[in-house]
Amino acid sequence: MPKLKTNKAARKRYSLTAKGKVKRTTANRRHLLANKTKRQKLSSRRPGAYADKTCEKTIKKLMPYGG
Repeated sequence: MPKLKTNKAARKRYSLTAKGKVKRTTANRRHLLANKTKRQKLSSRRPGAYADKTCEKTIKKLMPYGG
């Protein structure tokens, strides 16, 4: 049986936790940070952003070996 390919775009955006949850990075952290408040930047830095339950199955299919 051949190996399955991991979707590279999904691997960059998501990671799987030990319990199988799909963790994602928070949006609005790339550029134009000077215009954003300290509160906006700090809250997006905190961990705990998980992918929606409806998308979880699709993301796991794109990352067959857990990213």
